[in-house]
Amino acid sequence: MAIGATVHTFAVELADVDRGVYEQLSLRVAQHPSETGVFLLTRVLAYCLEYEEGIAFSEGISATAEPAVFVRDLTGALLAWIEVGAPDAARLHDGSLKADRVAVYTHREPTRLAAGWAGKRIHRADEIRLRSFDQGFVEAAAAGLERRNSMTLSVTESQLYLELNGATFDSALHETAIA
Repeated sequence: MAIGATVHTFAVELADVDRGVYEQLSLRVAQHPSETGVFLLTRVLAYCLEYEEGIAFSEGISATAEPAVFVRDLTGALLAWIEVGAPDAARLHDGSLKADRVAVYTHREPTRLAAGWAGKRIHRADEIRLRSFDQGFVEAAAAGLERRNSMTLSVTESQLYLELNGATFDSALHETAIA
């Protein structure tokens, strides 16, 4: 954990009907001083939306050789490389070489982000999922972040229903092709 990092806890009730995942999660997430609440919440949402056995957060901003979230099997093999925000094409290329599956979760404009990767070398670019939310969704929800958070996340037919510390939000989960 980085010096000066703020630790946030999340008690999460996850009901992802689309994937058949129903879990109660207890997450401790370190927020680096340079990390915004919007980025932090996007990381937590990515973790929940990709949740499976072996999922973990990386060491954070200082772990430049790892994605924000990853999935490993019991042997330690990297199964999923999950980026958050606006990674560059080189990171996506590297992740796609190392893992079977790559996803990017962003709170930014996805078509603009994908346009920045156009023409760049990205291994298996057609298999990478770029996922985003309705404009303003993450920003509005992140405004209610506290050190200790209670969160319920339901996903049905690519529609997210989020309750965070008593406030409710909803958004479609959008997927944009990058190749």
